[in-house]
Formats: sequence, C-alpha cells, structure tokens
Amino acid sequence: MPLRRTAGLWRYAATFGLVAMLTTTPAASAAPSHHHGTRLGNVRVLAHFDRAAGQAAESIALEPGGSVVVGMIPARQVVRVTRDGSVQVLVTMPLPPGGGGTTPEVGIPVVTGVARSATGAVYFLYPSGQGGLTGIWQVHRSGEPRLVVPLPADTFPNALVVDGDRFLVTDSTGGRIWQAPLHGGEASVWSADPALAPVGFFGVNGMKIHDGAVWASNSDRGTIVRIPIDRGRPGRAEVRATGLEGVDDFDFTGRGTEILAAVNQAGELVRVGADGTRETLLDADDGMQGTTAVVVRGNRAYITNGANLAGNDSNLMLAELRR
Repeated sequence: MPLRRTAGLWRYAATFGLVAMLTTTPAASAAPSHHHGTRLGNVRVLAHFDRAAGQAAESIALEPGGSVVVGMIPARQVVRVTRDGSVQVLVTMPLPPGGGGTTPEVGIPVVTGVARSATGAVYFLYPSGQGGLTGIWQVHRSGEPRLVVPLPADTFPNALVVDGDRFLVTDSTGGRIWQAPLHGGEASVWSADPALAPVGFFGVNGMKIHDGAVWASNSDRGTIVRIPIDRGRPGRAEVRATGLEGVDDFDFTGRGTEILAAVNQAGELVRVGADGTRETLLDADDGMQGTTAVVVRGNRAYITNGANLAGNDSNLMLAELRR
C-alpha cells in the first residue's frame, strides 16, 4: 500500500470515499525489455467495488474454486469475490476508541494484507495506531474478527504471508519484517535489514516466499529484494530489481524469477525479468488505477486497483498469462 504523504496524513471525506492527494512522485519509466517474456491477454474486470464507501482494494488471497478474498483499505473490510463477481463483506473492523487518527503515516485505521492458511483460515492485518487492535486478525467462523497476534501500535503491518507454521508480516514504516506463530502469540522482528527501510514514507511493502527466500518490495526505494532463509533465519538482503518507485505488491509468473509488479503510483503492472529488465504490460489505457496487488495462479493473474491516487474505479481484474 504505497501512497505518498501530503501534509503528513491521508485525509478522507466523511464517507472515506476520496483520498485528498495533491501531489505524487512519478514512477521511473520502465527500461524497455528486449527479451521475450510473459504477456497478458483477455484482461477483464471481475468485480467493481464501492469506492465512495471506502472500498479501495488493497490485497488478494485466492481460495479453492475460484473465489478471491480482498482487503479494503479505508473501509476496514475484508470481502469475498465469487467467480461470478458478486461481493460479500466478511468483516468490517470497528474504529478504535475516539475514532482513530494515530495510525503511522496515514492517520486512519485501515485493513491491509490478507492471507489464507492451508486449513482454509482467512487472516488479515489491521494497522490502527492503537495497542490491542493493531495486529494479525482472523475472520472467525462466528462472523466476529479474532485478534491472533498483537503488534505494536507504532507499526504499519502491510503484507501478510503464511510460511509453514508461522506468519511473516512487513512493517512499512518500521522497515522490518515480523514473524509470529501461526497459532498465535508474541511477534518478534525477523529481519531489519537496511534494504527494508523507508526513505520518507513506506519502505518494505509487498512480500512473497519463493525458491527458499523471502522476496520483498520497498516502495520508497523502488526495489525488490531477496532475503535467503537459512534454517528459518534471514540472510543478507540482495537487491534484485530497481526503478520501481511506488511499487506495492508483486508475484512470480512461474518462469523462474520473472515477476509481475503492481506499481501503485503510476497505475501500472510491470514485468520484471530475471535480469532486472522492466516492461510495462498494463497501464491506464488498460484500466489500471492505483494498482495495488497481483497474485498468479496457473495461467491467471488476479490484479487489484485501489483507485487511491487517480480515478474512481476500485476493482478486481483477471488476465491470462501467455508465457
């Protein structure tokens, strides 16, 4: 969720329908790629969300059968999108006492990353700026959210990954990756490598596990880094891609370390080759508006647009991968 700060905070209208952004930092133009890589076809919108009600789509977790779980930033919601595009609200998080306003950098409480465990449990992140609310939550069968792992009030948990029997969580303002037991309990810092640190707003943001390593994006620095996992512990981070200012989430295409990256500020989906070359595959002409997340399953790519910097069509898109 990389959104440039204006006068220090997000400011929403009473309906949370508008982000008051006066300036943004333009993303660096992608270097042309002369390599044959993954292409996208049959791009279509699977579901439109109610942006005026704060449904700025932020994150994606896929479910068996083709349904998709999506986190909604200012609406503080987790929703499910079925194969036919219908939208069901699973959870709406309560406002903190006093209404919030202390969440690091953005000022308001938001729902960010979502993830699904092998048992089918759905988890999500809630940065609220208050202890006892900020942390990893579960969409409980009772319909009420359940706090699984509390995180410090001054953190901004952003991306959530289930890695075996533990959670991994990026902390965008703290420039850290936290870990915690999947069954719940106390969190600890897994990595605070300098490559994860912010420059002025959001550092580490999106995260995936791939080929024995944690891969993470850094929004301020426009990078994607690889951190090897050595018996559960982190190695030194290595920068694997640059020139992606405003990068949010990303995923691997299935062609080695080739990546599809959601560049929020530019409203683009960018292919990053194994050699670091970059090519924009989708942009505003294809309906990209504040692109926040991408998840690949087989020959399909699911893409969310939050419409948080431009436009008003927050949506979930589906595209075919042509390798």
